[in-house]
Amino acid sequence: MLTAEGLSLWRGDQCLFRRLGFVVPAGSATQVTGPNGSGKTTLLRVLAGFLRPETGTLRWADETGDWDEVSRGRVAYCGHLGGIKAELTATENLRFDAALAGVDPAGIPGLLEEAGLAPCAGLRAGQLSAGQKRRLALARLRLSGASLWLLDEPQTNLDDAGRHYLRSLLAGHLRAGGCAVIASHEPAGLADLATGRIGLGG
Repeated sequence: MLTAEGLSLWRGDQCLFRRLGFVVPAGSATQVTGPNGSGKTTLLRVLAGFLRPETGTLRWADETGDWDEVSRGRVAYCGHLGGIKAELTATENLRFDAALAGVDPAGIPGLLEEAGLAPCAGLRAGQLSAGQKRRLALARLRLSGASLWLLDEPQTNLDDAGRHYLRSLLAGHLRAGGCAVIASHEPAGLADLATGRIGLGG
């Protein structure tokens, strides 16, 4: 369970959010909405530990201490670029992530099949379409072993099949007791999976 208390962050003289607090229980997803520039990505980067807020604290369950230490291994971030290495094949990208996470790579063919990427397994990621790259980035989440998924505009570039895959992936994660924070200016499509809402820029 993620708990945020009193988060405030400024961009220059613009306050993106002030004294923001919320809880994301295990098995649930929270959707962050708002117009472009409202701070959705910035909030995810704070939760991922990439940025530090001016005020506030983050806590996992009842653990205290520095968020960088507490969140290590528990948080997986899927941003706009997806962290895909263009020079590696789809399979090699997942093998790289499996090695980082210390997990058995034997399940990678199955992950590629689920993502609709089995025919692309041997292609370099740089040759994939934007939608295929997005699905590959989403498939990486399964290898992370992380309890908290941070998804930034995850529906971008996905066709109907890709969106179905995303919904299935996220629903399975929540059923297994994981949780997620999803930033999107396009709430339709995942709204029924997200029981929490954070509106920015209003």
